[in-house]
Amino acid sequence: MARSLEALYRRRVAPDRFVGPELARALTELSRETGRQVGLLVDRAGHVDKVILGDAHRLFLPDLGRTRAGGSRFRGLRLVHTHLKGEPLSHDDLTDLSRLHLDVVVVVQADLRGLPAAVQYAHLLPPLPESPMWRIEKRPSVHAWTEDFRSFIADLEAQFRRGDHLRRVKGGETAILASVTTGDPEAAEWSLQELFRLADTAGLQVVDRILQVRKVLDGRTLVGKGKLEDLVLRAMHLDADVLLFDQDLTPSQLRNVAETTDLKVLDRTQLILDIFAQRASTREGKLQVEIAQLRYRRPRLAIMPTAMSRLTGGIGGRGPGETRLEINRRRADERLKRLERELGRLARSRDLRRSRRRRLGLPLVSIVGYTNAGKSTLLNALTRSAVHADDALFATLDPTSRRFRFPEEREIILTDTVGFIRRLPADLVEAFRATLEEVIQADLLLHVVDASDPEMDVHLSTVAQVLESLGAGGTPSILVLNKADRLDAGEIDARVARHGGVVASAREGTGLDRILSAVEDALFRRDARSGEELPWSLLAEEQG
Repeated sequence: MARSLEALYRRRVAPDRFVGPELARALTELSRETGRQVGLLVDRAGHVDKVILGDAHRLFLPDLGRTRAGGSRFRGLRLVHTHLKGEPLSHDDLTDLSRLHLDVVVVVQADLRGLPAAVQYAHLLPPLPESPMWRIEKRPSVHAWTEDFRSFIADLEAQFRRGDHLRRVKGGETAILASVTTGDPEAAEWSLQELFRLADTAGLQVVDRILQVRKVLDGRTLVGKGKLEDLVLRAMHLDADVLLFDQDLTPSQLRNVAETTDLKVLDRTQLILDIFAQRASTREGKLQVEIAQLRYRRPRLAIMPTAMSRLTGGIGGRGPGETRLEINRRRADERLKRLERELGRLARSRDLRRSRRRRLGLPLVSIVGYTNAGKSTLLNALTRSAVHADDALFATLDPTSRRFRFPEEREIILTDTVGFIRRLPADLVEAFRATLEEVIQADLLLHVVDASDPEMDVHLSTVAQVLESLGAGGTPSILVLNKADRLDAGEIDARVARHGGVVASAREGTGLDRILSAVEDALFRRDARSGEELPWSLLAEEQG
């Protein structure tokens, strides 16, 4: 048998053939003789690069080193092997095709006499979103299979180059979004769509989205071993750089997923923290984001490679000493304490400004709402300011305050705050607590909601939950149904009938007078008994 296997190295395949009849027969005869699958890796010149002997059910390919250098590059090898029981191309065959980026995988069926029978082959398809990864073809006999291999592979590589040019944005990282749910698939789909917007805000180019419905979440990898393998294969096929989960991964899940792939693995919280880090412009904002990142990363230091846990050595480091992991944790703790002290000083300065404002007797009105509801645009429209506003998630992080004067010489302070979102990271809320004091200490809230968003009810509920967690659930509020210019009259009437509120469009400048009238009534209402106006300070005492 050893001599027969060695003899296969001396055989050649004509460059224009996938596999020749003589070579196919040599493989099937040897396969029947040994009762094992026999395979070859053949280069494009037709030379046999490797001979592989498996068992009756599968082959075990050797390590071929790193995969292709780019999305349009194939390895230049095809796998040709036998099947003994008439079975089709297996999942292992397709996995090898994708993981190793082979030119093609060919399976030759060995009949009972050891002769080649039907042939099945598979090749990759250009990496486009929501397209299959491969195509499987069948031929009745290797003798009748005369398709030109050189033309086939040249055409296939040309398709990949065109697809790669259309798909990838120069300089941008590409990502596959993954979500798993045990509940309502429709709600999970909406959440995945929001993750898509978050990824776009962070500068990621999304090349595919995958939603899995399970009875229970997998404790090791969240999605399960098989699905994770499919995700990795899909990422390799689409030449993705990032695997982004809509759910938060535990430290152990993050480790298990990271060990399966060389891709960058992120979860929803990491993505939001990254966006906040990009958008923070003030010293206070940057401190808050770094604190949140340190709190999130500290319990995940344990997933560092084993080398990070080795003892420090050399002079002054002999003996038990500290492990690298302990050093990392200690440094993280020290950094966190320094940042918290500095943030505390800034928070005290902010408290001082608030107390001065209170001594002036000016009511504080905070604009709150779901991210991208139009809060900054409304502040600009009401106060004729030029605060940065954009059609993007978390366009504004740092709170902005403006004084506003009513015609009757009454003044208020209007403050724009950071937007909320579903599953806002707890570490982020805690780090931004000093900033969110503007909401906690507000005398009135303007709750802005995007009335045109199909998820409006979810946004209202999310904001209410965050306000309750901050201790501002009982603060008087006015609901502003923003972006009414995107709705027809019937849709507006339906939302008002269900939720009440003031209809407006901050972008178009409509409904602003109604908002100001509602604010004035809430802060400077008249005494029902005497008809006299109550000053705001007295009203605040009554409400307190």
